[in-house]
Amino acid sequence: MTDLLLIGCGGHARSLIDLVESTGKWKLIGLIGHPEQVGSLILGYRVIGSDADLTKLRESCGHALLAVGQIGAASRRLSLAKSLEQLNFTSPTIISPHAVVSRHAKLGSGTTVGHGVIVNAAAEVGVHCIINSAALIEHDVVIGDHCHVSTGALINGGVKIGNGSFVGSGAMLREGLDIPPNTVISAGKRVMGWPLL
Repeated sequence: MTDLLLIGCGGHARSLIDLVESTGKWKLIGLIGHPEQVGSLILGYRVIGSDADLTKLRESCGHALLAVGQIGAASRRLSLAKSLEQLNFTSPTIISPHAVVSRHAKLGSGTTVGHGVIVNAAAEVGVHCIINSAALIEHDVVIGDHCHVSTGALINGGVKIGNGSFVGSGAMLREGLDIPPNTVISAGKRVMGWPLL
């Protein structure tokens, strides 16, 4: 198994711990949190450092995954992704064994695909995206970089979602829509046209 570091230690990190464990391909060596969290345990894994320790940790581990959630704006995850890039970390794509991802779909580095997700044929998902549990990404959907598609969201065929966008839990997007960058769609919203009226 290959060593992996999680950047973050909140609620989303807990989901990712379970996701990473389910693949059987990665050895979690620890998590990165705030200085006051160093030494604490999250689901049996130690918080081994803060952002200030990443340069030192890079000497012994080449793979890191963003484990900070994204509710609304993507700015925090964007900043962390830039730091990982500058330190030459590799961010793997992690797919739950309980997800269905078409062999004709494309997923960017650092993207995570949760339990029960379906990503259909010819869909494209950018880098460092969260495709959360039970979401549906239909055929020919294009999702930009640094997006979060929340639990149970339905993204119908041909939808395009711009970089940095957030789609809330249970939201439904009608086919063929073109959603601009940095859009926030609230939980349960039915988006039948754009712009929203």
